[in-house]
Amino acid sequence: MTDHILIEKSGGVLTLTMNRPEKKNALTRAMYQALGEAIDQAEFDKDVRCVLIQANGDMFTAGNDISDFAAVNAGDSSANEARRGGNPLLAALARAKTPLVAAVNGRAVGVGTTMLMHCDLVYVAENALLTTPFVNLALVPEAASSITLPSRIGHARAFSMFVLGEAVDAKKAVDWGIANEVTPLGELRARARAAAEAVAARPPAAVAITKALMRDEAGLAGRMDEEGKHFAAQLKSPEAKEAFAAFAEKRAPDFSKVA
Repeated sequence: MTDHILIEKSGGVLTLTMNRPEKKNALTRAMYQALGEAIDQAEFDKDVRCVLIQANGDMFTAGNDISDFAAVNAGDSSANEARRGGNPLLAALARAKTPLVAAVNGRAVGVGTTMLMHCDLVYVAENALLTTPFVNLALVPEAASSITLPSRIGHARAFSMFVLGEAVDAKKAVDWGIANEVTPLGELRARARAAAEAVAARPPAAVAITKALMRDEAGLAGRMDEEGKHFAAQLKSPEAKEAFAAFAEKRAPDFSKVA
């Protein structure tokens, strides 16, 4: 496990708190592993009937640590090895049997937004801002979001988020069906916690079956595999090299000369 993911269990709820605020909760391989393992193990813990995901600091998550992506693009063998076998969090989300609740404060970038498509209840603070800027980094959607997001909000809106990097604020997230409710920042955790405890108090078998009937686990896993192949290829592409360089140099990328 990692100190960057805090794990607490009480009242039938397993709380997973992203705890890397100094880096805006940018997700490392160790953090993905810890989150994935905790979600997987919740299924076999009779004392856990709901999982609550939240974050310390002023941002839910900045998404994947860009330095990890840049290292893969540069051919770093250790970085390449770390990405073998796929993302453990995404796989866990696809097969999750336990209900998931999210409390989103501040920005949720990339996987910070796409993971919400796998959560059963989502509460957003008034300052929440959701973005999926994959194409800006010369990458492609992941977490099966290429099907979950369009099915939730429609093709045109999803395309705008993926390709143009359109940001979605808290009110719009609720209006579009991404989130359940906007909550004042100071009340966010208590509201999400109350919802998680309410889920935990319901008959667990009925809840689990209901969740399973509402999802296509095989379809989600299959799309994640397909996305993963394209993601891996793009990660090592000349387009990505230019995107990561531009990010590091704090300039706009220029893809016009990329072969």
